[in-house]
Parts: sequence; structure tokens; C-alpha cells
Amino acid sequence: MPPLATHLTHLRLPLAPLLSITTGAPHPAFPRTLLHFHLLTEAQLDALAHHYHQRTPSRASFLYPAPVVGRWDRAADIERKRRWWGRFVGLRGCESPVVETSRDGAEWGQEEWDRWVRERVEEGVREERAREAAGKGAW
Repeated sequence: MPPLATHLTHLRLPLAPLLSITTGAPHPAFPRTLLHFHLLTEAQLDALAHHYHQRTPSRASFLYPAPVVGRWDRAADIERKRRWWGRFVGLRGCESPVVETSRDGAEWGQEEWDRWVRERVEEGVREERAREAAGKGAW
């Protein structure tokens, strides 16, 4: 197959919509194909991050398989947001660079980010267990 045909076939790959933890519905702008993913605007990426609880941390943020909450920065450039979104939905090749700069200017590598996410998840689990123990139940 010629290189252009191979590339077009790749861009036609369908993407299964991710469902929101809280609503059970996909976002209307969720990309249907890999091509649609590459055509997402910055506003759409921000809206998707908000819909899937990745822009503002909450208990729901960490219930997704590959959360990027804590990394999402509305001031980031579109390619960084696209990479974060791709990582969130499980696309290969969308891993963040080895070193990123956090909001406070500190440089964090992948290990630091992963540790931060793990700590947030563990913190959420501890809080949920404490609420259950207090008799308040879940959410």
C-alpha cells in the first residue's frame, strides 16, 4: 500500500467514546476517529477535559483509567493539551515528555507525575472509606 493510503487508513481508525463517570454519556465533541482527534480545537479539548473531570480535580477525576488531572492547564499550548487528552483516552504515542514544568515552575518527570496521581487516588480512597465508616455512605 502506498504511504499516503497507509496514513489515510490509520486516520480512519474509529475511537470508542469514553463515558462520563457521573453522567454515563460521552461528550458530544468526543472524536469519532483518529483524524477527528487531530482536528480537535483548543476549546473542544478544554470542554472534553471539563466533561471528564480532568480540568478541575474531584473524586470523579481519579476514577478514570488514566487520569491527567493535575497536568491540565488551560494556559498550555494546544499540542500539549492534545497529548494529555490522547494519553487520557489511551492513544499510543501521546505520552508526555520526560520532563514537564508544573504550575509552580518545578520540573517533574513521569515518575513524579505518576506518584502525584497515585497519592491523589489513595487520598480519595481514604476519604471515601472514612465517610463510609462514619455512616455517610458513598457520594
